[in-house]
Amino acid sequence: MKKYIGVDLGGTNIRVAVVTELGELLEEIKKPSQAQSGPEVVLNNMIEMIKSLELFSECSGIGIGIPGPVDTEKGCVSLSTNIKGFTGFPVIDYLKKYIDLPIYMDNDANVAGLAEALVGAGRGNRIVYYVTHSTGIGGAMIVNGRVVSGNKGYAGEIGNIVIDRNRPRYSDINTLNAGAVENEASGSAMVRKAQATISPDITSAYEIFKRYEQNDPRAIKIIDEMSYDFGMAMATIAHVVDPHVFVIGGGVTSSKNLYWDKMIEAYQSLVHPQMRDTKFVEAQLDEPGVIGAAMLCYSQEV
Repeated sequence: MKKYIGVDLGGTNIRVAVVTELGELLEEIKKPSQAQSGPEVVLNNMIEMIKSLELFSECSGIGIGIPGPVDTEKGCVSLSTNIKGFTGFPVIDYLKKYIDLPIYMDNDANVAGLAEALVGAGRGNRIVYYVTHSTGIGGAMIVNGRVVSGNKGYAGEIGNIVIDRNRPRYSDINTLNAGAVENEASGSAMVRKAQATISPDITSAYEIFKRYEQNDPRAIKIIDEMSYDFGMAMATIAHVVDPHVFVIGGGVTSSKNLYWDKMIEAYQSLVHPQMRDTKFVEAQLDEPGVIGAAMLCYSQEV
């Protein structure tokens, strides 16, 4: 059975693991990523971790998940989000100077989606659309077991989809469009709204869901609006992609029992009748980032 190396590079930590083609995690190392020290420091740290794996010599490829859109043809990050100096840096070319293995790289949400599509909740479906519903909203499209990254690496980056152009633009928060779904239905958006209408002390979506369960009308309004807005975004995606299944993960989904029915009802009201039976399932993998990074290698071979 083939083994691959998966690398999950984040703003705080870097995780390197050996993963089988079935998604089984065999060995793992975790260290601070040194994300603010520049690409050469970060990548030299990564190389050292990779070569220290006991199973390194048995692996046939390396896959990397990294924040921000990735130009998969050039092997670089198109826009670095929380790791300093990576925009345009030739990551793959740099690594190949020191490691003689096939190396692939993609956005961290894309690789998590790939893991769910191949060995997780979306397994067995030809077109899987993976959505992260957390502090922000992101996505990944996987077709026939491969991530569709697009021309510049932005395919699947759904946070900027407009669900209502008449909403305010929060230029002090980010550069997203007015009415972008991330600014209206993400965990951070819910907190922003709750701080303005309920209490400035609210710091998490979980607190809003608790108030929802207590029949607080202000929390009910926030959750109901979020559910419809999120469902509208899913309907927009479906009219372009028509996936066999939406796989949804992220922290907000821990309260799925309180909003998924409303979200799916909104989705079904906005799509063609033949599309109303699209499946919505919760992501199931505990380690989708590092497993999905390794699966980049597998997806290139099949």
